[in-house]
Amino acid sequence: MSRIGKMPIKLPSGVAIKIDGQDVTVSGPKGMLRRTLNPAIGIEVNGDVVQLTRQSDDRYTKALHGLVRSLLANMAEGVSHGFEKELEIVGVGYRVEQSGENIVLKIGFSHPVVVQPMGGVSLTAVGTNKIKVSGADKETVGQMAANIRAISPPDSYKGKGIRYAGEVIKLKAGKAGKAIGGKK
Repeated sequence: MSRIGKMPIKLPSGVAIKIDGQDVTVSGPKGMLRRTLNPAIGIEVNGDVVQLTRQSDDRYTKALHGLVRSLLANMAEGVSHGFEKELEIVGVGYRVEQSGENIVLKIGFSHPVVVQPMGGVSLTAVGTNKIKVSGADKETVGQMAANIRAISPPDSYKGKGIRYAGEVIKLKAGKAGKAIGGKK
């Protein structure tokens, strides 16, 4: 069996799971998430423990076993605790402002960039150079953070742009002639 797939999922307190055929609904204090799962994976609920089984041992089903288990575990954690990603804005004059539920980025373009959150995600400007993306669905939170980072990815020479908190950008050296003085 899959090492990840055979691990049981312990539901946190306050989280309820409802199974209707292959449609799974997980609800908790942070919201409700719904997903349709592959029919090759069976779901058994015993109290607050969810166990997954697979119907065959072919390669595709083995891969699905671990994937579905991870998706369900993320849904359970998302509706109880939520997920969060933090982005940093680096650059002289670069900043972010909160405007209602939207954020406004001033990142060196001729115009400010207004970013609207996806459904189920909230955007928060922390200070003038940090953005916090939070929500119950891990996939949507990650996609929203990636969309914001794609507006102005970090420059490989100066490091300016939007990056994930803690992301290390390896800077390239500039022109070699400029560094040693060059010929006149």
